[in-house]
Amino acid sequence: MTSSAPNMPEAIPNELTGRVAIVTGAGRGMGRAVAVRLAKAGANVVVNDLEPSAAAETAESVISDGGNAIAIAGDISDSTFVDRLVSSAAEEYGDINILVNAAGILRRTAVFDMPEAEWDLVINVNLKGTFLPSKAVLASMRRSGWGRIVNFSSTAGRTTSTLGGAHYTASKHAVLGLTKHMAMEEASHGITVNAVCPGLINTEMARDELSDERLKQYTDGFPIHRLGEPPEAAELVAFLASDRAAYITGQGFDISGGDLMV
Repeated sequence: MTSSAPNMPEAIPNELTGRVAIVTGAGRGMGRAVAVRLAKAGANVVVNDLEPSAAAETAESVISDGGNAIAIAGDISDSTFVDRLVSSAAEEYGDINILVNAAGILRRTAVFDMPEAEWDLVINVNLKGTFLPSKAVLASMRRSGWGRIVNFSSTAGRTTSTLGGAHYTASKHAVLGLTKHMAMEEASHGITVNAVCPGLINTEMARDELSDERLKQYTDGFPIHRLGEPPEAAELVAFLASDRAAYITGQGFDISGGDLMV
């Protein structure tokens, strides 16, 4: 199994200069890659993660690379925290222009054995944790007449999950529905809302759930015989967050090495 991504293109210089971006779940994996990529394009990045040390580490990495970032740790399924996240970001940098809802959680329990509390946890983080930040930034984006919301769904949102349980699958289907409906409501305000649908990406989450042998079995069946890499997902997000994607809204974009073709 080849696990290395090809050389990634350089960020377009200053493409997002003056933009303010909040990235949730940015302490590791794809969220971290997104925060780094947006900062390289000139955005001021607000790094959110539930784990304070992970959020701080990502922000420090951005700053050491010459970008601008602050870390604000907390639970994006908690409306009180989300309001504070958005107000603190605005106090630091001004109106929010870009929101990337990358935070997510995965559990594998089958429906027959699933505790209600586990269902609530996964739905709250993956779905409510997309809804609350999105709602919270809309006033700011409407004032500017320009906004980009990029949600993380999954190929599980197209079919069923490879790694997660029914609650994960249900939440990712729902994120796609939320994306489409918000896109319809907000287009007249200059706000686009899109989703990315990653397949198996080389993240801590995937590595925690599957052995190297099992990962190889999956990737051997992909048209592109490897895992995706977080910077590849981040490149797609950066495009959707830019002016280059101004006429694209309400869409879900698969990034899965051809594993799922619809």
